[in-house]
Amino acid sequence: MQNSHHKEQVTTALLLAAGMGSRLFPFTKNAPKCLTIVNGMSILERMISNLNQHGFKRLVVVTGYLENHIREFLGTQVGDIKVDYIFSPLYETTNNIYSLWMAREIIDEPFLLLESDLVFDESLLDDMVYPDRIAVAKMQPWMNGTSVTINKYQKVKAFWADNADSCGEIKYKTVNIYSISRSSWHEIVKRLGKRISDGKINDYYETVFAEMIADGSLSFGSVSFDGKPWYEIDTFEDLAEAEKLFFADDYTITGPVTLSHPDFLHNVVPSPWETIGAFSDAK
Repeated sequence: MQNSHHKEQVTTALLLAAGMGSRLFPFTKNAPKCLTIVNGMSILERMISNLNQHGFKRLVVVTGYLENHIREFLGTQVGDIKVDYIFSPLYETTNNIYSLWMAREIIDEPFLLLESDLVFDESLLDDMVYPDRIAVAKMQPWMNGTSVTINKYQKVKAFWADNADSCGEIKYKTVNIYSISRSSWHEIVKRLGKRISDGKINDYYETVFAEMIADGSLSFGSVSFDGKPWYEIDTFEDLAEAEKLFFADDYTITGPVTLSHPDFLHNVVPSPWETIGAFSDAK
């Protein structure tokens, strides 16, 4: 367990929500991926609930695809959280490295970095609200994507690309939640800028993190997400699995929150799984 008593809690969150979510089409035809409904509540609303319960005061959202829907849904204040936006005009042709780089001029404080396709038990953030941490889960057969190895001090030793051989060391899946200190952020921005200036706008920001971990200019303490539910939703199969784990009744927005539920959310897919069936039949 990480020792948190001497560290100040992070109260800013950065949400990367620019992507098109093409693997969830037709769910994402008329709304961004983060507004996909999981058992009656959108991914975004669950996330806002979690952030409110952990005392966050600021949320910065990098938008792109159908960004007006996110703005309409959140507005500029949700409970105690002030919401700011950055629009990424190149969202169709760039990857998350570009979205993260776009936040360099609006964030100059410690922050929690989140991807907008995650659902997770709210208690899992308890140890993530302190700087320079990474959420991980022990690699399971059904998981894929970037992983890390951990040293005896529970610090990240190395990042590993999907299916890379870690020479027998236990690998842990990155959950795509990071807590980043102000000093680490300044160094990350320098590396991001170099990549962007080299035209590597389709990279993942993990390539920068991996490089910095390797040369010792970045350090992440690991926080285990094992034991309580979380899920990354990229596909219909992911959504089906997430709906087995999460229910709308488990989450309540705390504080004087007014989340509008725009008509487009109800009009996109009244019954998602019926829509999938109709879509398949049409093919």
